[in-house]
Amino acid sequence: MKKTAVTAMSVLLSMSLAACGASPEEGKKEAAAGSKPGEKTKITYWTLDRHDADYIKEVIEKFNTTNKDNIEVELVVKADDYAQALDLAFAAAQAPDVFRVKEGSVIQTFYKKGYMAPIDSYLTDEQKKKYPAMPDQNLFDGKLYSLPNYGSTMRLVYNKDLFEKAGIAKPPTTFAEMVEDAKKLTAAGKATGAYGFALPFKTPASAWNRSARVMAELSGYGGFGYDFKTARFDMSGFKEVTKAFKQMRDDGSTLPGMEALDIDPLRAQFAEGKIGMYLSYSSEPGVYKSQFPAKINWAAAPAPTIDGTVKGASGFLGGQWLAINKDSKKKDAAWKFISYMNGDDILQTYHEKGYGISMVPSIIAKAKKPEINGIEGFLPNKYDGVWPTQPTVNVQGVKYEDAFWRYILEGGDLDKIVADLNKRYNEALDKAVASGDVKVTPDPSFDPAKMQGSFAK
Repeated sequence: MKKTAVTAMSVLLSMSLAACGASPEEGKKEAAAGSKPGEKTKITYWTLDRHDADYIKEVIEKFNTTNKDNIEVELVVKADDYAQALDLAFAAAQAPDVFRVKEGSVIQTFYKKGYMAPIDSYLTDEQKKKYPAMPDQNLFDGKLYSLPNYGSTMRLVYNKDLFEKAGIAKPPTTFAEMVEDAKKLTAAGKATGAYGFALPFKTPASAWNRSARVMAELSGYGGFGYDFKTARFDMSGFKEVTKAFKQMRDDGSTLPGMEALDIDPLRAQFAEGKIGMYLSYSSEPGVYKSQFPAKINWAAAPAPTIDGTVKGASGFLGGQWLAINKDSKKKDAAWKFISYMNGDDILQTYHEKGYGISMVPSIIAKAKKPEINGIEGFLPNKYDGVWPTQPTVNVQGVKYEDAFWRYILEGGDLDKIVADLNKRYNEALDKAVASGDVKVTPDPSFDPAKMQGSFAK
């Protein structure tokens, strides 16, 4: 894997990190709070990741038994209500000392809510040079809040056995092919109760962000409905994706009960051969190796586009991992744990086991290719790239993922739905800009195709 723009960004940003951050004494005064001499300093770590849970449990157990600072970490794995659970925990002053942060609007929201403590003062000069910190992903207003570990690609995951049974030679490259293939797969799987397509629409945002997002991006549209050329929201890029999803459901090609399906039950059904195809992240190989051992032959392929032409880039997601609770009384202990988790041996093993594709250049340079079934289709290709960060707004009313999902279920006037979404999202954007919470600048020359290849080998 080439040392690309990520490496350059790391070098450019490393100099700025030294001047940022809180006083080193602040964390030291708080670190010992709540513990007596000779007692263990207990800290909690919350994560929403399940695909790597077994490995993370192992490395935390090792930390608990080998660290010289008498620190003990309690791991808590949350489900899809992770963000809400964190909100409640912070409101009740019971938030974890360390918590998992994710890309894009998630970490931006955490920053705006004041959940995270800056970590600049803890980093050594070597660490400042090592990690490719990114603005609006790790860095906010000149301060660093999280170090990157890995990123994720998004692909179409498909059941090779069912495709062969249905007489389909290759995965679909257009929306129309996807709809037609779903019908063929459902017909071929009728005897065994298999269906052509599924998504975990119990949480529409989760389903949308692992499917429609990448299909829109590859087709040349912003994956969150934001147009960087005009600096305005424009949800029309989701119209063809929405129509395709609705057509598959109307055709009876989707797994029954999809509206109540979460991602793990979907994976369990796929592993048993009951689903022909779905879209998701590069964490899937690890899932089917340990969490839901697959009983089928499966693979991953690029997501389809509107007409088979790639006009944009598949968003390479990631850039964050662990953050420290701003209100934690044990920040020093929390940082020692984070520093341990960012050790080369842990990051390299994480990459090689296929839990995530490393974003740290020094790890990429020495790590072996992950040896895990299905990872080949997820490895970065010439169409993967990093999109700019879209603005986060507090829109009034139904969110776009829920609005499109309602259309898939009930129908309606899609043009009116898009117009309403554009109106409400741009009103929220204007309000955020007026208050100074958001800054946006139109870029008439923006070309999503120019982002292709940022992480290609």
